[in-house]
This record gives sequence, structure tokens and C-alpha cells, in this order.
Amino acid sequence: MKLKTSPQARKKWPGLEDEMTARLLSVTRKGKVCHLLTSMTDAMRYPGGEMADLYSHRWEIELGYREIKQTMQLSRLTLRSKKPELVEQELWGVLLAYNLVRYQMIKMAGHLKGYWPNQLSFSESCGMVMRMLMTLQGASPGRIPELMRDLESMGQLVKLPTRRERAFPRVVKERPWRYPTAPKKSQSVA
Repeated sequence: MKLKTSPQARKKWPGLEDEMTARLLSVTRKGKVCHLLTSMTDAMRYPGGEMADLYSHRWEIELGYREIKQTMQLSRLTLRSKKPELVEQELWGVLLAYNLVRYQMIKMAGHLKGYWPNQLSFSESCGMVMRMLMTLQGASPGRIPELMRDLESMGQLVKLPTRRERAFPRVVKERPWRYPTAPKKSQSVA
């Protein structure tokens, strides 16, 4: 399908043409038809079923961003560094730490039958990895592999309960009234 681009979009991205080609995928999930619009038009390279599966996992990506911002950065709004190269270094450090925790979660989930890493608590796993790093500072080098095996076997302690299905569909919330109104008084029947 062809979509027309807006003048604002063309101004923002000078290389954008007047029309762009998109592909509409219709997938049935749990008896409900869902539509996915994508700019990846090559059906051989990007099969519809795989695209739909990837899209269904998009929530995990959003949770990953939240874990970095809230758990690892303690909900701080800004990075501490002042120079651009130090901000970049700080971002790489955060990503490295995030991937270290995720790697340990993969190893923990490997010890649990039928569990995936995203079924483990990130914040609890992060705390366990931090405590282990503090423990490793004072440990003798010969004891480190044993301590790491202990950490991997602690997955049972960080299991999350099974996620419920969404009970209500997503909707746009109503904007609150600019001027609040007083509740109506109930009239009693005499």
C-alpha cells in the first residue's frame, strides 16, 4: 500500500519522498484479528508470522527500558556526567551492567524447568548480582566458580508469578474537566 507523507515529515527528514510504501499484515491472535503496518515490505525476507511474533514481544523491550531507568538508575532523570564523551561512557556502563544482569538471569532460568528469563524479577536479580560482586571482592580466586554456581542456582528465589492477560482493552483516557463540578445531591422521596 502507498501512504502519503506530510509536509512536516518531509521538512523534518529531507530525504523522505512524497509517498512511502508500507505493508499491512493481518494476524489472528486468540480469535481476534490484529493489523500490523510496517515499512519492511519484502515478504520473503520478513515473513508475516515472524513479524507478528516480534511485535507481540515489544512489551518486553519497553520493560527493559523501564528496568534501566527505574531499577538501575534509581529513577534519576539525568545522567551525572557533564561532558558528552563522559555521558557516552556512562551510557555504555549502564548497558554493560544491564546485560550482565540479564546474562545471569538467563543462567538462572536455565536451572529452572519451564521458565524463561523474562519470568524472573529483574530488580531482585540485579540486587543478587550486586551482592555477589561485593562478595567476590573478598573471596579467594579458587572459590569464585563455586560462588557463581550458587548464584545461578538461586533462580527459584526471583521467580515472578504468571502474568495475567489484559482484562480491559487499551483505550484513550478522557481528559479531566478544566473546571471541576460539584457532585449532584441525591433527592430523597418523602
